[in-house]
Formats: sequence, structure tokens, C-alpha cells
Amino acid sequence: MRKASMARSHRKQAANQKGMEQRPHRSSQAKPPAPNGPWCTTCAGMICEYPGAPAGLAGQQEEEVLQASVSSYHLFRDSVEVTAFRGNLLNWYDREKRDLPWRRQAEHEVDPDRRAYAVWVSEIMLQQTQVTTVINYYTRWMQKWPTLQDLASASLEEVNQLWAGLGYYSRGRRLQEGAQKVVRELGGHMPCTAETLQKFLPGVGRYTAGAIASIAFGQATAVVDGNVVRVLCRVRAIGADPSSSLVSQQLWSLAQQLVDPARPGDFNQAAMELGATVCTPQRPLCSDCPVQSLCRAYQRVTREQLLASQSPPGSPDIEECAPNTGQCRLCLPHTEPWNHNLGVANFPRKPSRRPPREEHCATCVLEQLRATGGALILLVQRPPSGLLAGLWEFPTVTVEPLEQHPSEALLQELQNWAGPLPTTCLQHLGEVVHTFSHIKLTYQVYGLALEKWTPVTTPPGARWLTREEFHTAAISTAMKKVFRMYEAHQTGTCRGSKSSQASTLSSRKKPSRGQQVLDNYFQPLNSAAQ
Repeated sequence: MRKASMARSHRKQAANQKGMEQRPHRSSQAKPPAPNGPWCTTCAGMICEYPGAPAGLAGQQEEEVLQASVSSYHLFRDSVEVTAFRGNLLNWYDREKRDLPWRRQAEHEVDPDRRAYAVWVSEIMLQQTQVTTVINYYTRWMQKWPTLQDLASASLEEVNQLWAGLGYYSRGRRLQEGAQKVVRELGGHMPCTAETLQKFLPGVGRYTAGAIASIAFGQATAVVDGNVVRVLCRVRAIGADPSSSLVSQQLWSLAQQLVDPARPGDFNQAAMELGATVCTPQRPLCSDCPVQSLCRAYQRVTREQLLASQSPPGSPDIEECAPNTGQCRLCLPHTEPWNHNLGVANFPRKPSRRPPREEHCATCVLEQLRATGGALILLVQRPPSGLLAGLWEFPTVTVEPLEQHPSEALLQELQNWAGPLPTTCLQHLGEVVHTFSHIKLTYQVYGLALEKWTPVTTPPGARWLTREEFHTAAISTAMKKVFRMYEAHQTGTCRGSKSSQASTLSSRKKPSRGQQVLDNYFQPLNSAAQ
């Protein structure tokens, strides 16, 4: 009882400090279905759970601390603002939205399970990937597996093969695992709320669950991706680190308050579309923005311009943040003052990122030049978990950054997969650098092309492919880069001669036309001298 009384006292004190302008306006926003969090008394929206959010009384106390430290300047304070934002954004979206295949499918598909599946595939593919890249992959995917049942019956090899080149390869595997789970445990019927989608489907987080639930099933639930973060941070002048727990919680609360209960899917897509096409990270098109009149960042730019133009400087009548007590936890930090060159792009400020860790490998393209049925290339399969799980690659070993002779370990790896080799000459071709999300991987690339040689055996986890088969196999973009280097440097077979053992880049450069004439002229003399 004492704790409850203290909590009520703290809430009452915080409410008195904020003043009457922050009273809730619940009539403008229907409560979202299945509320799982406390109702926000400041912005009339539900405080949705976020990863790592404390539960129970501790969570309420943290919420109160956040609200007490947030100026109303960063909030939508009444139904007029919310209604104007929704209307302006949706009217703009109806006029300007891009014609995308997943949108067409969601609009015209009458079966809710097929509609949800189509949205699910698109949202997974669009994670960390540009729309222009996804379009072709999505089209081929839906042609090959138009239903959950089709995907569930496919092999992982087929999934990896179609996903090859799209990056973040675990997404495709989890997508198939989810389809199999829906077919096996739910009879092929998709979960229809954000809560059940996130709980049931592997690889589906809060954002993806909200997107599927709102677009496919019409649930009035918010989505917050990178584009929405940028829009909300600028519209409400939130300059603090958006990845922090407290700021993330506030962004989800704002997004939930704004989502239109009549058109939740369209609203969420409109907010993402605005961030992708108008409110871009650099050089945003503020003159084309449908919510410019509600944008605190744009108002801040106007204020700074007026201040700079006044002599002597005055104080233009434009609202700004004025927290009651202490420093506002949503404003730009004092350590990062306003940058006039950035304009609205001052919001949000990106936190410094750790550089990707560096790793080094040696890899070799081993080719049978005159194998039956044409030349064949050796590929081996990566482990079923970890980076690039289950994909195929050229035999590869991890090496130290300054290792002088990585070819020795690589030759042993080749023999593990292909058996005894007729030569130990590996031609060094150069290096390929490929950056994954958290790893910068440098490959030392070698090549070995052999004539009239056939491997004794091919163990499980290895296979020989033609060049045509290689280009359609489940391989990473990094391996495609390696093979392009091999093709560019290939000059013939490696027979152990002195010329074939040269591994410097200068020895592999194609000679000029004049040099070729001189080499041909002096070739008899050179042969005689040898």
C-alpha cells in the first residue's frame, strides 16, 4: 500500500509540473487492440513494450522519469495536431506512393493468409536492403513460392540459391522455418496480431510484426523502422540518440499515437515512404513534405535563419523546447551544438558506430579444365550456423593478417577436399575485400587450373560445378567477387614452370601490343639460351 501511495504521489507531482497543456486527449485516438502496456497520460497513446523494457512498477517508474524529463515541445499535445498529421500524410501517400509489387499484391489479394505471407516476405527482404534491389528478388520468390505451403515444402538449398546476393542470409532460412512452423502447427493460417506474430514466427521482431499486422490484417499498431525514426525525430525535434532505450520508447509511443485506426497499414507505409523519398538522411526535400507545417526541425531551421539575419540579434516568436526541470533528455546533447550546414538533418544525430572487426582468409579457385562435360569448379559448403550459414564457397582457410605463406595451409585444405594434387603451385591473384554488417573480410585469392586430372573422391560437403552452374548456385557476393578476379587473371594451366609460379601482380599484367611484338621477336634467342 505504501509503494502504491508513493507511486500515485509521484505521478501527481509530475502531472502538476507539466501543467494543463499536457492533459490526455483520448477521444482523438482509439486505444489499440489488446493493450499490453500502460496508457500514457501525456500523449494519449499506449506505451508499447520495447526490448529490454523493465516490467511492473519498475517499468512505470522509468516511464514517469522519462515523461517528467520530456518537454511538451517533443509531443503531439492535442487531437488537432494528430488529425492534421494523419490527413496530410495519407493524402500525400495516395498521390505519390511508389508502385511496388508487394503493395499491389497486398491491395488485391483477398485471402488474408496469402496477403500476410506476401507482406511478410517483402518486409524480411527489405530489412537493411534497398527497394530497387529487393524488387527482382521478391518477384522471383513469389513466382517460385506463391504460398506458405509452397515455401514450407522447398529445400533450404533452393531458398539459399534464390536468396544468394541479397545478403543477411539467415533471413531466408528463418523465413522458411517460419513458413514450416505455420503450416505444421497452425494449419497454414498466419497469426493475425502483432503480439502473436512476434511471439510465434522466428526472425520476426516488433517492427516486422507491426507491419504484417497493420498492412495485412488492419490492426492499429505502430511500426518504427529507420525511416520512421528519422521522420519522428525531425517532426518533434528529437536529437538524442534514437537507439537508447528511453528515446526508443518515446518514438514507439509517438508512432502508436499517430497511427490511423481507419487505415493503419496505409499510414505505416506512408510514414516509411516519407522517410525513404522525402525526409531522407541527406538533402531532404522539405518543400515537398506534407507535414512541414508540423515539423519542429523545420521550425528550428527557420528560427536559426531569423536569428542569423537580425542585427542586433533578437528572439523570433518560434516555439522551442523549455523543460521545466533539468536537461531535456530528447533534445540535442550540449556536446553536439546546432550545425547550420545540416539544417533539419541535425535530427536525429547518429551515434558513433564501432568499425567492423577485420578478418583475413585465403581462398582458392580449383578448376578441372578438361573434365568430362566441360570445366568444373570445386565448391564446399559452409557450416549450418554462423556467418553465411549453409552457403557454398571456394575452399578457404582463416589466416593471420601478416602471414607470409598462407598458400601452405590453403593447399592442405584443398587436398582435404579434392585429394592429392599433381602440383603444389598456387597462383596468387590478389586480394578481395568484402564488408559484411559487422566484419570486414579480406580474401587472399589464389587460383589453380589443372588439365587431365580427376579427383580420387569427392567427400560430403563438396561438389564440382560448371561455370554456368556456379553463377546460379547458393553462393555469397564475396565469392562472386573472388571468381571475377580468377576469370580476369586466368592465363592457362599451372604446370609448375617458372613462369607459372610467378605470383606478383606485375607478372600477371597483360603486356602491351608493342611488348608482345618484342617478346615474340626475342623468343627464339631466349629458348636457345635455356
